[in-house]
Amino acid sequence: MQIRVSITCPCTCIGSARCLTSLDVTESCSFFSPFPLEQNLLSSENLLETATAACWLLPGSHTSSLPCLVLREDCLPLSRLSCRFVMQRCHSTCLLNQWCRPDVSSPGFCVGMAAEDGAMRTAWQGKAGRSPLQALYESDQLEQSSLQAVHQQRRELLSNVCSRYTRKRRLLRPDDLRHLVVDDTHGLLYCYVPKVACTNWKRVMMVLTGQGKYRDPLEIPANEAHVSSNLRTLSEYSIPEINHRLRSYLKFIFVREPFERLVSAYRNKFTRSYNTAFHKRYGTKIIRRHRQEPSDRALERGDDVRFEEFVYYLLDPRTQREEPFNEHWERVHSLCHPCIVHYDVVGKYETLVEDANYILQLVGADTSVKFPSSSKTTRTTDDMTAQFFQDISPFYQRRLFNLYKMDYLLFNYSIPSYLRIR
Repeated sequence: MQIRVSITCPCTCIGSARCLTSLDVTESCSFFSPFPLEQNLLSSENLLETATAACWLLPGSHTSSLPCLVLREDCLPLSRLSCRFVMQRCHSTCLLNQWCRPDVSSPGFCVGMAAEDGAMRTAWQGKAGRSPLQALYESDQLEQSSLQAVHQQRRELLSNVCSRYTRKRRLLRPDDLRHLVVDDTHGLLYCYVPKVACTNWKRVMMVLTGQGKYRDPLEIPANEAHVSSNLRTLSEYSIPEINHRLRSYLKFIFVREPFERLVSAYRNKFTRSYNTAFHKRYGTKIIRRHRQEPSDRALERGDDVRFEEFVYYLLDPRTQREEPFNEHWERVHSLCHPCIVHYDVVGKYETLVEDANYILQLVGADTSVKFPSSSKTTRTTDDMTAQFFQDISPFYQRRLFNLYKMDYLLFNYSIPSYLRIR
């Protein structure tokens, strides 16, 4: 079925020029771009919404640097993949997020600002002279391995859930990009999620971006991996640089069963004697508000927060009115915005080593760069998580599940069997 769409991009170009989209889309067809685009998920039912969101405007932008959405009609279908995944290849210089000038004669014609774009290009040419993003989507056009099929299914599910549950798309703000770590050497964007192997991933990113300074991720002390100056985040770049990287880099994220991650955060931050900063910052407040007749010692030290008190704190309406959740228990969809930033690879904690190796393969990383294998015997497991929820009433279990429901839906996690909410 042919669908013809004409959209006026909701951005202001230099002067009075308008950016128009005019595109024929064949449902169930896929278009491949040699310059993979940030907004690579288009389908018949969400084309308008996706295309509108593709402008990637950021508050405070100057009109002289706003990206506009322009697609030409000479896009040709290459192969069938999925009606949910429609990518585009335009055989012209007029691509998504090019720049518009008012002195052109025909509507919708874009002139790429080659000097600026050239200044932003990076040196990530892998073993086959391709970026990781090109390596990923070119392999999708060929016969897929079982691993590639798994990752395509994860992308499709994420896209479907986003289409179903997020009808209104908001604009990205610089604050939204603080968790996106940038590797300009290899063309990578990694959204780190605390309690999902983020220390080891930061170590790997330091090796990849270190120009030879580091060779083995495990040689990097854990505390050094979390020093903000050791890795750049996307929020530190200018708006044109942000758009360039969102469009051209491979974007990946690692997720974990939401309640297992939550219990892991609780155990690490409230049951370890060395985390005095968290005890003072959060523990004292939790005990003051959610414990009947607390002792003076508990109010002063905040080092014996019970799990049920932590749950009450999360569900207390005052908590998020006063400040955002701490990143260790914030929902993944609020940290990494997977319905705005379209992730190319969604790795899972449950298949951590396999997914990590897949990404390193796409990057073309040196064979000496290995993702650290965990030797921890204290990691939070599903059985351990079930024990923590034994003393939580069904009423509060339901409310807590609703709080983290989007993470369950977006990343295809089932309702835990130990919950009494069915």
